[in-house]
Amino acid sequence: MSVEFIGMIATRKVSETHAPQGPVIDRDYIRAFAQAHERSGFDRILVAHASTGPDAFLVTSYAASVTERIGFMLAHRPGFVEPTLAARKLATLDHFAGGRLAVHIISGGDDAEQRRDGDFLDHDARYARTEEYVDILRRIWTADAPIDHEGAHYRFAGGFSEVKPLQKPHLPIYFGGSSEAAIKVAGRHADIYALWGETHAQVRDTIARVRAEAARHERRLRFSVSFRPILADTEEAAWARADDILQQTRRLRAKQGLGVGDPKQSEGARRLLAAAAQGDRVDQRLWTAIARETGARSNSTALVGTPEQVAAALLDYYDLGVTTFLIRGFDPLEDAADYGRVLVPLTRELVARRDGERPVRVG
Repeated sequence: MSVEFIGMIATRKVSETHAPQGPVIDRDYIRAFAQAHERSGFDRILVAHASTGPDAFLVTSYAASVTERIGFMLAHRPGFVEPTLAARKLATLDHFAGGRLAVHIISGGDDAEQRRDGDFLDHDARYARTEEYVDILRRIWTADAPIDHEGAHYRFAGGFSEVKPLQKPHLPIYFGGSSEAAIKVAGRHADIYALWGETHAQVRDTIARVRAEAARHERRLRFSVSFRPILADTEEAAWARADDILQQTRRLRAKQGLGVGDPKQSEGARRLLAAAAQGDRVDQRLWTAIARETGARSNSTALVGTPEQVAAALLDYYDLGVTTFLIRGFDPLEDAADYGRVLVPLTRELVARRDGERPVRVG
């Protein structure tokens, strides 16, 4: 399959337009959310990491136990679990999930959030640690004998894992980060490079930079872009829905005592804000208003229109070299089901048609 769709689940209902509802961990909601993605034809589900939230390993384990086919992308931050132990944990979970696990390596773009768990490294130092960390993961996953390591951040003797990932040679490694420090790590270690929903020009530029870095290591990567599709039966109704989402977001942030957000140390957030500086609507369908309101601290740009129009917009990114789309809605569970009815199958159809017109690119 030449295009991949990734959704995202949470442990309770919450979004920019919905205050947190219910207990922090709502098992019924997690089960319904994961199963909705599976029924809707998604390939994977992202389970996110936050410094104050539920443990993503355990959430993934539970979601895998109530699904059968869908894959998982577990967000994992280096620095809080030793890489030798993380390699065993991930390999073990891959077995219990039936070979459905991938790991999304995120180094962190907010000093304050990192410090909640005791990490006081600065931005570039975090990426230097990440490079060493991911190198160790790959070596532990594939080593057939104990190994020693002495680096800037980690030191061990006789490191080994009896359990290897069910997938060979190892779990798929997704990687995020738009700074120069991040791109150097991606070029060496990522299988899929993930970026937020930028403009056509920005995505073209980022892909070129990452490909050039990967070529230095004789590697080729695939690329993922994240969007928040806003769909309606007509284009006018879709833009009206987008405006309503913006007003709901502003009301909720005001009620919570939040002003306009800032990007912290995230280069990816700064790039989204640069897109927002071009206007609320860029490249015809890219809507940036939520990114501006929240400081672009997550995938917060949307593609707006009818399912046919948004599918065509996704095809434009496919033509730039993107083969994975991470999509989630502002009404999280309901939108996941809605995407599966038309948007996901229609996009696959357009991509299959495009692949029939020319040779398929990989990476």
